[in-house]
Amino acid sequence: MTLFGFLLLDAVLLAILELMYLPLYIGSVQFPITAAVAAVTTPLLVAEAGRISRSRRVAGAPLVLWFAVVLVFGVFGPGGDVVLLGSDWRTLLLIAGGALPSAMMLGIVLAKPAR
Repeated sequence: MTLFGFLLLDAVLLAILELMYLPLYIGSVQFPITAAVAAVTTPLLVAEAGRISRSRRVAGAPLVLWFAVVLVFGVFGPGGDVVLLGSDWRTLLLIAGGALPSAMMLGIVLAKPAR
């Protein structure tokens, strides 16, 4: 159960860090590297939660929590700041990069037969 708690804490921390570094620029070029980070780390959290338990709720909890944190902190950010960049392509890339691979991983985890 402690490992599951750490997985959920990781999902929250990753979502916050990915939001904070989303508007990153290198020189004058937009560089949303956090979308790639989300595309790699969030499915790993879902896979690990699925390894802990075969329950849909447990396996999908990191994805749901990550998505909720991105939405809540993105819209009602620290001090009332809006962190999500409206309908900017970087926002869509972050949400798609974190949610779609994680949803596919959730399907893979739930499709495996129980031991």
